[in-house]
Amino acid sequence: MTVDQAAGARDTAPRSARVPVVIVGAGPVGVTAALLLARRGVRTVVLERHHDIYPLPRAVAADDEVRRILQAAGVGDEFAAIARPARGLRLLDGQHRVMAEFPRATQGAHGFPQTSMFDQPELERLLRDALARRPECDLRTGVEVVGISVGVAVGPGVGIGGGVGVGGGQDGNGPVRVTFRQDGVEEHLWADAVLGCDGAGSLTRDAVGAGWQDLRFEERWTVVDVRTSAPVRCWEGVEQICDPDRPATFMRVGEDRYRWEFRLRDEPEPDHERLRELIAPWVDPSYGTDFEVVRQAQYTFRARIADRWRRGRVFLLGDAAHLTPPFIGQGLGAGMRDAHNLTWKLARVLQQGAEERLLETYESERKPHARHAIRLAVTMGWAMTGGQDGAAALRRGVLGAAFRIPGLPAAAARDLSPALAAGPLVRRRALRRARRGGRGLVGGICPQPWVTADGWRVRLDELLGDSFAVLTAAPPSPSLRAVADGLGARTVAVAGLGDDGRLSAWLREGRADAVLLRPDRVVMDEVPSGAADFTDIAGWAPLLHSARKPLPAQQTTDTSLLRSATR
Repeated sequence: MTVDQAAGARDTAPRSARVPVVIVGAGPVGVTAALLLARRGVRTVVLERHHDIYPLPRAVAADDEVRRILQAAGVGDEFAAIARPARGLRLLDGQHRVMAEFPRATQGAHGFPQTSMFDQPELERLLRDALARRPECDLRTGVEVVGISVGVAVGPGVGIGGGVGVGGGQDGNGPVRVTFRQDGVEEHLWADAVLGCDGAGSLTRDAVGAGWQDLRFEERWTVVDVRTSAPVRCWEGVEQICDPDRPATFMRVGEDRYRWEFRLRDEPEPDHERLRELIAPWVDPSYGTDFEVVRQAQYTFRARIADRWRRGRVFLLGDAAHLTPPFIGQGLGAGMRDAHNLTWKLARVLQQGAEERLLETYESERKPHARHAIRLAVTMGWAMTGGQDGAAALRRGVLGAAFRIPGLPAAAARDLSPALAAGPLVRRRALRRARRGGRGLVGGICPQPWVTADGWRVRLDELLGDSFAVLTAAPPSPSLRAVADGLGARTVAVAGLGDDGRLSAWLREGRADAVLLRPDRVVMDEVPSGAADFTDIAGWAPLLHSARKPLPAQQTTDTSLLRSATR
């Protein structure tokens, strides 16, 4: 019995098709995942219940790592055209006096401004436009996903197991059945994998049998987006008002776009006159009618993380997997990191026959990382909003004094995206060596300077391509070359790249002669100074073993992208 015959035998709507990957949700995370998979030749169908993008602003900030992910998805230049660099974060007391400042550089380690402000509808539009240019991607809008059956067994003489509802079937690696309605007709897609990018109310989360772990933060806030040409007092960064009576956040988003956020107690949402009072510290009340409220919405900020992120070949990404308060601007960023971490692994399993165990590293790597970011956001929110207890003033005073310590604000900013914990793709032996005395490179992300390649001035990732890469400061040994060839990795000598010696200095500081970079640019392994080989090839090689030969390294660099990135 074929897949279509089996589906028709059990369902009233027999139409069905088999695709490599179905993505539920066409928000920024879902579309970015589709673009990253497309660059590796993996076909996707993206199912979205709305007919068009949501027209009102939501996410407004991206860090330099997120911008690097957008670069990897092929929309880096387009995003630069709509982004506005921000100076950083200031903590102000109730009288708007500066308590602490977190400066953000105009060019961070990833090669972009450390903080960029943007309008989410503009980001979603350019992502959708890029998706439309990719023949590997099929976006279907106006679609309601009503069922996901995990671990369905289909084969000659074998029926469809697991039922038709959400969460049917057993854990396994068989095809996943996605049931959806479009134009009143129920259809099915059979997928080798499903990515649930369907937000906080995720149907996919129910399908994997996940529940929320509460990280103990819940506050009600009103968010107000405004467009005005009136003079607004701002320092071109984010301001957090640390006032237990009326904590607030303010930021400039665009040329004439601003956002205010105010915590609400047991009170209704502010009306127009009350809103004028709240924003008076920033905007002169005489501004008149030149003040358009683009959006005013009430939100409950929560801190939660799903207790499981995967069942068989069904995965949770973004808000389906984690919810964070917005105080460190990592809500969208965490989802983009999910997509970057998972897509290269999934492509390697689907296309090259890599070990299924490779997919287990998605949750084991991303879940602790997301939990860390959420807890940091909760801590920052606790410190900034102060609470209403007797110790609130003391906490704010300690906070202000602490962040006057030289170097501490910069260190806190780096902690937004710490190195991955030890695991199958992050070698423990290298981490132990780092803890004994070196800063260590394994588990962290390689910096991205501008380099010169064949006369073109490009960012490093354009030179390296989309697969594994080896950066070396010493002549590579035959065994290192063999490893690179087996992975389809491009080997690049850091000397003479025209990067002002940044990569050479980075390797020296990490006491390494060479590093092996994963496709997401995480350092997977290293050749310690004076050694000839990576620390433990036997530890990670079994997960990456491919039944099919990887693409040759020279084919991984997109030459058209090289040209578009020249300066």
